[in-house]
Amino acid sequence: MRSSLSRHWTIRVRLTFLYGSLFFVAGLVLVGATYLLVANRLKGVEAPLKPDAVAQAAANLRTGSEPPTADDLEKLAQQKQAIREAYEQAQEKFRAETLNTVLTQSSVALGVAGVIAVWLGWIIAGRALRPLQQITDTAKRVADRSLHERISLTGPRDELRELGDTFDAMLERLDRSFDGQRRFVGNASHELRTPLAINRTLIEVALNRPDACAQVKQLGQTLLEVNARNETLIEGLLTLARSQEAITASSPVDLREVVGHVLEQHPDERIESDLDSASTMGDPVMLERLAHNLVENALRYNNPGGWVSVTTRIGDGTARLTVSNTGPVVPPYEIPRLFEPFRRLSDRVGSARGAGLGLSIVRSVAHAHGGAVKATPRHGGGLVVEVTLPASGRSASNR
Repeated sequence: MRSSLSRHWTIRVRLTFLYGSLFFVAGLVLVGATYLLVANRLKGVEAPLKPDAVAQAAANLRTGSEPPTADDLEKLAQQKQAIREAYEQAQEKFRAETLNTVLTQSSVALGVAGVIAVWLGWIIAGRALRPLQQITDTAKRVADRSLHERISLTGPRDELRELGDTFDAMLERLDRSFDGQRRFVGNASHELRTPLAINRTLIEVALNRPDACAQVKQLGQTLLEVNARNETLIEGLLTLARSQEAITASSPVDLREVVGHVLEQHPDERIESDLDSASTMGDPVMLERLAHNLVENALRYNNPGGWVSVTTRIGDGTARLTVSNTGPVVPPYEIPRLFEPFRRLSDRVGSARGAGLGLSIVRSVAHAHGGAVKATPRHGGGLVVEVTLPASGRSASNR
């Protein structure tokens, strides 16, 4: 039970407990030592009570007119014995009361000082761990959004400052590496678009020649399909590279309008929509691509005669876009792989459509806008994909 509780304690609580325990142990040792020293010192100290009655009785006997009798001497001895016993009892009571006072007052002082020490230990532990909290907060923001943030710890060059500087250096190297990767993908994709466009033009010209035979036309159609797929792949790589960059310019965007514009491009499809105003801040082009990919993915991997449902909602400080369909059954353990680049649903259902970048772009765009995406299998087949984005101040205040 004790170990279970200690595992749930934060470092600050554990440090405070350690400070307080050490203080109380040292205080108990000090109180015990003081008690023993006072007790030893009181052995040679007399109580403020003197047997003056014996001396007075003896003086009375000496000043009497008649010499003292045997009875008088016996009474004097009895009085002397009684006074000696009373004196010893007074001595013992004085020592006991003195030691009890020392122990009681020392315990009270230890308790008061202990409470103050625990309070000071809590404050000191919080101040000592503040750089660690700063490192943790920065790491969370970096994990959720981008690698451009730095901790930039200030203060003396101690172990925590060295840890923060090491973490900043690691982030700098990772940032340069990822930026190089994104630039390479973007540049390579951009350079490949031109030859693909030239190929498409040449194939179309060849197909339109009057002397083209049926075999040439069939081959040309096949090459056009392959070229179109490559163009889609290149466009997806460009979009993925751009979506992984930080959003530099944000503007108010209503997901209802964005989704409505996307649905207008599919007038012949069976799509059920329930759109409420859901405003957020971000890049309208990237958010439109997010909605487009979700709808295209739901339509592409839908069952024949099935339906697609699209909803937008606002609540709990988030703007939500949900897309579901009646596609094939997807095992729950396969869901995380759907968001990896070049992972197609066709790998499991035998279709060769798509480039495998749709949901990867959706996740990158959502993360770039400070949001998240979650997919869950739908009962009976299909997927339910929900994107949550931070709602704008106006939408949040209207709820």
